[in-house]
Order: sequence, then C-alpha cells, then structure tokens
Amino acid sequence: MKRSIFILLILSAVSVFAQNQQTISLKVGYVDSEIIMTQFSEAIKAKSDLDGLVAKWRKEADSMTTVLQTAYNDYQKQSSTMKPEQQREAQVKIVEKEQEIQRYREQKFSQPNGEYFVRQEQLLAPVKQKVFKAIDEIAKEENMHYVLDKAGEVVVLYADSQFDITFKVLDRLKRGK
Repeated sequence: MKRSIFILLILSAVSVFAQNQQTISLKVGYVDSEIIMTQFSEAIKAKSDLDGLVAKWRKEADSMTTVLQTAYNDYQKQSSTMKPEQQREAQVKIVEKEQEIQRYREQKFSQPNGEYFVRQEQLLAPVKQKVFKAIDEIAKEENMHYVLDKAGEVVVLYADSQFDITFKVLDRLKRGK
C-alpha cells in the first residue's frame, strides 16, 4: 500500500514537472504592424493608390456640393420673383442634387460595401498575405508558439525587445522571399 502511494506521488510529481516544462518552453513573439505597413514599399504604394482615389472622390463630391450651393444661392436670390410653380421646381432640383451627393458619398464611402472599402481590400489583401506569410515563416524558424501584433486590438502591456520580430518580417518582405 505504501509502495502504491509512493509510486502515485512520484507519477504526480513527474506529471506536474512535465506540465511546468511545457509552460516554460512557450515562446511568444510580437510584431508592430504599423511599422511594417509604413515601411514596406508595397503597403506604402497600396495606401498611396487608395489615397489618390479618395482625393479624386472628395474632389468630385466637393464639385457637386459647389453646384448645389450655386443652385441654392440662385434660388435664394430669385425666389421672390418666381411663380409658386417655379419655386417648387427649383426646390425639387435642389433636393435632388442633395440626394445625388448623398448617394455618391454612400456609394464611395459607406461601410462595408462602399467603393473605398472594396478597393482597400483589393489593394491591401496581397500585402497582408505577404506579411502573414513572412510572420509565419519566421515564427516557425524561431520555434514560436504565438506571435502577437503590438499595434492591434491585443493589449501588450510589456514586451521584451528580444522577442520583437517586426524588423525580421520587414527584412524578409523587402528581400522578396
């Protein structure tokens, strides 16, 4: 009986020791995706292309707003000399222009189906794929169990710089592997 209890205690101790060894060997790395996205040339180009589209769309919306403002100002100046029927027609045209501007903005910028978000996904998807591939390769090479994103939703309260693989990922992306 004593022998069985002793063996049971030894097995329990070995089990606890083995579990502790697994916990100790857990290796976690992290990246700062903001740094990667601001220094990786393909990400910079994708963002620049997207910014160019946004500038074009905003310019178009501003132009439409200017036309609306002009129509409204003209209406204000001339409404006192207009017949009621002409006033209603002018008001309808102004409302239609407002609605057109609203539709245009929704078409371009509404989430998640606006053209901005569709183009953002199209432009950034290949970049993200390359970044994730590089992270995956480095994590495997360095026997990491987890890689966190310091810039993401995960709150990293402390991170030892020896586990930062951001620049290894950037280097791999720049070399094109």
